[in-house]
Amino acid sequence: MSTAEVELLDNELDADLRATVRSFLSERCDPAEVVKAYDGDSSLTPVLWKGLAGELGLAGLLVPESHGGAGATTREAAVVLEELGRAVAPVPFLTSAVVATSVLLAGPTEAGADLLAGLASGERTAALAAPLSASVMSGVGTGSSTVRSVAGALEADTFLVPVWTPDGVEVRAVPAAQAKVTPVSSLDMTRQLADVLVDPSAGELVVTTDRGADGVRSGLLAGAALMASEQVGVAQWCLTTTVDYLKVRRQFGRIVGGYQALKHRLADLYTNVEGAGAAARYAAGALAVGSAEEAEIATHVAAAYCGDLAVTAAEEAVQLHGGIGMTWEHPAHLYLKRAKADQIAYGLPGAHRDRLGTLVDI
Repeated sequence: MSTAEVELLDNELDADLRATVRSFLSERCDPAEVVKAYDGDSSLTPVLWKGLAGELGLAGLLVPESHGGAGATTREAAVVLEELGRAVAPVPFLTSAVVATSVLLAGPTEAGADLLAGLASGERTAALAAPLSASVMSGVGTGSSTVRSVAGALEADTFLVPVWTPDGVEVRAVPAAQAKVTPVSSLDMTRQLADVLVDPSAGELVVTTDRGADGVRSGLLAGAALMASEQVGVAQWCLTTTVDYLKVRRQFGRIVGGYQALKHRLADLYTNVEGAGAAARYAAGALAVGSAEEAEIATHVAAAYCGDLAVTAAEEAVQLHGGIGMTWEHPAHLYLKRAKADQIAYGLPGAHRDRLGTLVDI
């Protein structure tokens, strides 16, 4: 696969999708409402998710039309995740519409196909029973035990449970009502984690042993690749908001943004954010059209680079906003927490670099 086969710029459809999602979030995802999650108020999540999944039909982006979805690709899903990152939207799009859906797409049974249709319509929400830190390099497997730090668990009505058997890995769908879900305090309460005690025998077989391992691997790879797009969205908001603030903030009678040292810092951040955007979009595009090896290489590049970059952008935003950036009322802390939590999701940047070195033989 050549790089020419993957578009890094928005086409007309991408631009329309981006504008639609951004408009929706600007109207319904006020930072003042998002921050209430840290006081235990998660009422914004179902309202947002209903709108995104039902009104806009985004829950079924990756689901083929034959299963009631939009038949889109990871490229379109990446556009959505950039915008969700920009708004630190507390919705289970990544965990349900990307990771869980990708697991099922590996080869659903009849029960799996029914679940896919439910996910596509937004009537159902699923989460992979794996720690948020689980990576494509390690994979996951479980028996009747507690799975810790599961993302999307509180919003899910179904858990996809990978189970090791003598013949391979099968995936079973266990209703959330038959699992014990214990919320845990999370750095990023807009994507709160939970410990899940689950008994796989209580569920239905949705991916058979001959496709289960591939399904779990596909889900984790898609999670790592598209998490990078969310991280780019976080970084873009931090950069844009900081530049706008420094254009009007005065100190000692001067516009703060006029100081040369700050210009250099922002210029460096801008070039790094643009590079991260290219890496993330290439990873999403490679998943959509490329070979498995190329997609994995692109994913590890994006995950390694974007994870650290989002944290840097958020730290710069907090620092360059001065005193106001340290307050609870300013949303900068939401982005710093999301960036730090995302940094360890689906594999640490260092682990991605190690795997990348093996893949490209360096």
